[in-house]
Amino acid sequence: MSSSIRRLPDAELEVMQAIWACKPPVARTEIETILKQTHPMAQTTLLTLLTRLSEKGFVRIEKVGRSSRYLPLVAREDYLANQSRRFIDQLCGGSVTTFASALCNSGLTKEEIAELRDLLNGGRL
Repeated sequence: MSSSIRRLPDAELEVMQAIWACKPPVARTEIETILKQTHPMAQTTLLTLLTRLSEKGFVRIEKVGRSSRYLPLVAREDYLANQSRRFIDQLCGGSVTTFASALCNSGLTKEEIAELRDLLNGGRL
């Protein structure tokens, strides 16, 4: 995982979430279908955000005839891991204990805490 993965603004992150939800390469129409559920946006806005994501190194744009396909260059798991580490460093002073305490006090159910415990013990969900 690269420590240089920058935090994305909310709108760009929504687009990346839609791309990650699809099997690459992803057509613009697939992205629009997903975004329509949560964050509908004009086609021009989506194209602008896709261009920004390409410029930032998050996606590669491949021309296919007169249309484009989008390939994620940053895995969702890598982005999540990097941003989690940033969160712990910036808001919890680098203390995993502080983070864990805040997480446990955030209203998690007993089942969710048990899942976390299993993960920390090397299990898989």
